[in-house]
Amino acid sequence: MQKTKIATETMMQPKGSSAGLQGKWELFTKDVKRDKHLYVLLAPYVVLFLMFTVLPVAISIFFSFTNFNMLEAPRWVGWENYSKLLWNDDVFLIGLKNTMIFAVITGPVSYIACFVFAWLINELNSKVRAIMTLVFFAPSISGNVFFIWQIIFSGDSYGIMNGLLMKIGIIYEPILWLQNPKYMLAIIIVVQLWLSLGTSFLAFIAGLQTVDRTLYEAGAVDGVRNRWQELWFITLPSMRPQLMFGAVIQITSSLAVADVAMALAGFPSVQYGAHTVVTHLVDYGTIRFEMGYASAIATVLFVLMLGSNLAVQKLLKRVGE
Repeated sequence: MQKTKIATETMMQPKGSSAGLQGKWELFTKDVKRDKHLYVLLAPYVVLFLMFTVLPVAISIFFSFTNFNMLEAPRWVGWENYSKLLWNDDVFLIGLKNTMIFAVITGPVSYIACFVFAWLINELNSKVRAIMTLVFFAPSISGNVFFIWQIIFSGDSYGIMNGLLMKIGIIYEPILWLQNPKYMLAIIIVVQLWLSLGTSFLAFIAGLQTVDRTLYEAGAVDGVRNRWQELWFITLPSMRPQLMFGAVIQITSSLAVADVAMALAGFPSVQYGAHTVVTHLVDYGTIRFEMGYASAIATVLFVLMLGSNLAVQKLLKRVGE
């Protein structure tokens, strides 16, 4: 009763008034006292999250405005790192272009493919569904399994792709697939798509399993006539948390491509054909130890990821409308 009274008084107060703020604060403290055991249980996670996620991001943003080489004290340089990054660093611009190509292609394609495969496999019986889930999820948990693509696209006649094309007469000498900028970016995109059918796919399978079946019966009564309408008006709105989780995973993996590019195309790649923002970050952060400049690169990447996630979140809110 008292909580309702405080809430009513708070709503009646004009916005920005001290009395309104005081009422909100009283309501907040009352909720904290009532649910203090929940806050105690959340405290270890919150502390770890602040220490190992929020604090490092804040420190990185601070260092991005300094000249810091890990041997001397950071020296404040303001926007100099960002100015150099965006106007004088041609290699970064190449990496940014390649990263955006990766993100635009691998992000949406792998996201849609994960959902389509999950939707189809979800209709199978439980044993077949378990086997197919393992088949699709296996590449993402198999470590450096992408090295098999080095065998497929090996630059000599023993490579599977070269051997096949030479056998059927399309080419007459081996192609250096992973050393030619004309091919390496497309190959790495294919490999990344193959690897990306993992975590998001598993989340979508889980989400499809939790959809209440009675909603389909209610939808049929309300005028839902086919599977596409069921998908848009019932299935997708019922699994918005899984859709958002999958979007975050796909955005992060598509913008943070590095290991596959460095392993298959080398580091640095020929004419920077497979260079990305993260490989540029690795160059300045772990080889040159220019931590201020590396922090600026990381901050730009963080802004790209944050902006993409916010845009996707707005799009997902329209699902089912």
